[in-house]
Amino acid sequence: MSTTTTKKKPIHGLVDLVFSWSLKDALNKNLYRDKVKEIPETFISIDHYLKSYITPLVEETHADLLSCISTVSRAPFVEVLDVVKSVNFEAPKHLYYQILIKSATEGEKIETQYKPENGDLIALSDVRPRRIDDLNRPQRSYLIAIVQNMNDEDDEEWIPILSSNLIPFQQQGDKLFVVYLSNLITNIRIWNALHSDPDNANRKIIKTVLQNDVTNGEVDCTRCSGKETKTDVISNSSGIIQSFGLDDAQQEAILSCIATRECDHRNMVKLIWGPPGTGKTKTVASLLYVLLKMKCRTLTCAPTNIAVLGVAKRLMQHVQDGLEYDTYGLGDIVVFGNGERMKIGDHEDLFDVFLENRVDVLASCLSAKDGWKSSVQSMICLLEDPEEKYRKYLEKDESKEHDTNGNKDTNDDDDNEEEVKGSVSNDESSLSNKDGKINAQGLVDKHRKNKLWKRYVLEPLKENKKKGSKDKKSSQRRNNSRAEGDSSNKEANVLTFEKFVIKEFKWFINHLLFCLPSLYTHVPTSFMPLETANVMFRLLKNLQTLETLFATTETFERFKEVLLGIDTTNKARRFANLHESKTECLEMLKFLNEHLSLPTFSKYFKPPIQSFCLKGACLIFCTASSSSKLNMQGMLPLEMVVIDEAAQLKECESTIPLQLPGLRHAILIGDEKQLPAMVQSKICEKAEFGRSLFERLVVLGHKKHLLNVQYRMHPKISLFPNNEFYQKKIMDGPNVKAEKYEKRFLTGDIFGSYSFINVSSGNEEQDERHSTRNKAEAFVVAEIVANLHKESISSKQKVRVGCISPYKAQVFAIQQILGKKYSTDVKSDFSVNVRSVDGFQGGEEDVIIISTVRCNGNGSVGFLSNLQRANVALTRARYCLWILGNGTTLVNSGSIWKNLVIDAKARGCYFDVTDDKRLNQGSLNATIELQHIETLLTTDSPLFQTAKWKVTFSEDFTKSIARIKDAEISKEVMTLLEKLSSGWRNSEKNNMFNNKSGNSSVLLEVYNVKHLKLIWTIDIQKQNSRYLQVLKIWDIIPGYYIPKLAKDLDIHFGQYTVDMMNRCKYKRVERYIINIVFPMTWLIDGNVISTRRSSANRDQDDNLACQLEAMNLRDKPGSSRQ
Repeated sequence: MSTTTTKKKPIHGLVDLVFSWSLKDALNKNLYRDKVKEIPETFISIDHYLKSYITPLVEETHADLLSCISTVSRAPFVEVLDVVKSVNFEAPKHLYYQILIKSATEGEKIETQYKPENGDLIALSDVRPRRIDDLNRPQRSYLIAIVQNMNDEDDEEWIPILSSNLIPFQQQGDKLFVVYLSNLITNIRIWNALHSDPDNANRKIIKTVLQNDVTNGEVDCTRCSGKETKTDVISNSSGIIQSFGLDDAQQEAILSCIATRECDHRNMVKLIWGPPGTGKTKTVASLLYVLLKMKCRTLTCAPTNIAVLGVAKRLMQHVQDGLEYDTYGLGDIVVFGNGERMKIGDHEDLFDVFLENRVDVLASCLSAKDGWKSSVQSMICLLEDPEEKYRKYLEKDESKEHDTNGNKDTNDDDDNEEEVKGSVSNDESSLSNKDGKINAQGLVDKHRKNKLWKRYVLEPLKENKKKGSKDKKSSQRRNNSRAEGDSSNKEANVLTFEKFVIKEFKWFINHLLFCLPSLYTHVPTSFMPLETANVMFRLLKNLQTLETLFATTETFERFKEVLLGIDTTNKARRFANLHESKTECLEMLKFLNEHLSLPTFSKYFKPPIQSFCLKGACLIFCTASSSSKLNMQGMLPLEMVVIDEAAQLKECESTIPLQLPGLRHAILIGDEKQLPAMVQSKICEKAEFGRSLFERLVVLGHKKHLLNVQYRMHPKISLFPNNEFYQKKIMDGPNVKAEKYEKRFLTGDIFGSYSFINVSSGNEEQDERHSTRNKAEAFVVAEIVANLHKESISSKQKVRVGCISPYKAQVFAIQQILGKKYSTDVKSDFSVNVRSVDGFQGGEEDVIIISTVRCNGNGSVGFLSNLQRANVALTRARYCLWILGNGTTLVNSGSIWKNLVIDAKARGCYFDVTDDKRLNQGSLNATIELQHIETLLTTDSPLFQTAKWKVTFSEDFTKSIARIKDAEISKEVMTLLEKLSSGWRNSEKNNMFNNKSGNSSVLLEVYNVKHLKLIWTIDIQKQNSRYLQVLKIWDIIPGYYIPKLAKDLDIHFGQYTVDMMNRCKYKRVERYIINIVFPMTWLIDGNVISTRRSSANRDQDDNLACQLEAMNLRDKPGSSRQ
């Protein structure tokens, strides 16, 4: 979109600064440390206010560039094929070039191809950089450039850039790569706003926010409050507002904003405080709907595309419900921005209000050559005098024959070309009555609409992108062959009067069926009165009726006479309404031709159409950064700006929309208790560069209207954040207190509405980007998700799951474990989305699982302790919130998380991962995957939480299991150990060694684990005053090592007495319990049992053994879990 020329100097101001940095400067993190001053809370002047942000902005730009250069080896890149100087190239300052980039060839991965965009800061290198030094090589010094002035119509392979230095490039033999570093577009726009011309800029609201009047916007204006118009407006608005089902606080907020709009002698800034789940978006959308009805020209902006789309979609729900005349009125609403970044294709409900789509449609409808006006006039000619049209057709057909015979290559004039389109196109005739009808309200059937959209919008767009001689030659060949075909088949192709009229009519009606709904949908109502739109509705219905009548009279031999109304015979009377319908259509067509005055545009130059749409719109939606495009010459003034998620917008960035022409009032909606804008530079963070205007005004005591009822979280979830962050000011809505809001997605108390699950077996570590992760927690998250999925399938219950962590490394770890098993589409029956806390702000899911990650002895939790981040994480869930973490670490942190753990314990919501068998298994899997098996080979291992047998391990086994890298084998071994410790025994006969001379042969057990053998025996240990049977795990080895191990065990057991060997052989089983063996114990009489004891003593021992019950290994009070 074009901008005024006065902006060029400030744009180059920031770019020149960036260009002035050497690579050494760019890598110097302290370059601006002593220059950045803390941004104050109050300012002495507008000049002081704007200048306070300039140096921090430069430092933030520098910090972002430093971060990007540091990771240049992973940066997107593309090869350059050619470099040419632009027409406005002027050394040494204006080094404008066009670079030709290599397009992805067939077979290459398109997603890896870097596609430059406006504002991209790029590095130019003769090699693909794999380290920082590659950007500054002896053959080519540090060279950067910025992509500028790319238009949608530009060839995507030729990129316009402004370079920091001359680009040495010889087309033959030279290699050149473009490497993406950063995008400066937002910072350039902020720079422009901070350097706005005081004589031309609208600084009324800026002056207002610099005042120390904390009551601004909250006290009724005494001058305006008595006005009848203000009272009437508020009264009329109340009826609309009440229909939205808003609570008292939401209604009061909207009415207060409406009253503000009616104050015309002062500028006001209002704050609406919307904590999580309080219906902030619903309130904003309701306010905007009222402003739309009031024809109040309003800009709605937000920091991100997601936020913009969220409020626009909610508004469209109100608008669609309130439409009275098909889609008439949607032209007053515009959403604009980068379609790819916004993923507008995923939001069908916004297609009709998205600027890029609208421009493409109107480019066809408002074309000077073949737009709506041309079709209306051609249809009038056809219906008014079909004989004259047919005569011209015959003359043209004859002249075409002469042209072909004379080998002339002439183009038809525009009028004649239109006449034959309908008669030679099979595609046009295929869109007949069967494709759809216009209903009583004048709507075109959706299927037919889509076909017309493809023909008049998509196909021309594709054709417009085809450039080059190859396409021209192909087109010429097609034209020549068509001319030859027409000549050779002249007699066969000459149409009768009836066929000519009907086919002409079908072509024009199809174009009108596309154009008329497109016009009343996309043209602002200021250019399209309702009276005119009503004529269009009736015309569309009548044209459909006429089309049907044409189809029924086509074979009637007196078709011409009926059409002209001169056949009055009895046979023709049944077709009399054909003439009447034609006459009605003519009247309406002539009305539109005379009374509807719309501008015309070139199909292939979009900016004027964009300006037309934006100037006439009543509600405009975009990001705060993109709002700079509204600061154009000839732009109609705006009245109000509504900034959603205002607490996430840097105050310096808010100066972009706040200085737009005409603005009188600003409404800021946000919550300073949630996350602010992200700041790259630690220096800027300390200087309060990320602080929002919303937060600063709150700090100064500016009053804010609180939305005090939350409708998202189950009361058990909302309790802690409400107490900690909002001083118990938020009430739970009736919907969340209802019994049906109590949902259980998994069985067990641990999976209630609110739980803290202690995962003490984890271990925090840093990835290569110095972000923290805890894979044990990641595996537990995966186990929970797997169980949720299984339960969702069996219960046929739709579930949306969100997995949140403050650390990107943990997010990636969870995503890696989950893989692509589950859909991320929230419309599916089961969806899972894994994002950082920052990425989840503004979102919500049925179930939220938080992984806090930190696990250390000193209670260090880093930025996890940030209150705003904790608030966001804890307020995303609707029905269930499950928090994973190391309870000890969090308590020792002394942060908000200490309070949370203590609160969970007090409320009976604190659990251990070992309390649930499924989660315990997930924790064990994590330990195995991470090669931390040694932690499982201890008495207090979670592997043996419910063991009946004590398990001991030889040193050989510990070494062998550590050498196994196959996680599946390790898992199978651990599973087998767990089963053995529970008393399970394989009922099948094991491979016993028939070594009668060896002592171990009768004890040795061999269990198969894939290609390996687990070797174990029963052994005897002394424990307190008893002898105890234990499991002894000797080794995990290939089968051919067993004989050697058996000989070693013979030596070991050869030292045992006969009585001790017999105790190893004893087996105690319970009746009715199959394949379960319990350990036996014997009291020690104070003497060592020897082989020379009498048989009577042995019998006594045996009787004692039979009388003793098997002891659980965990015989301490309260420690047993059966």
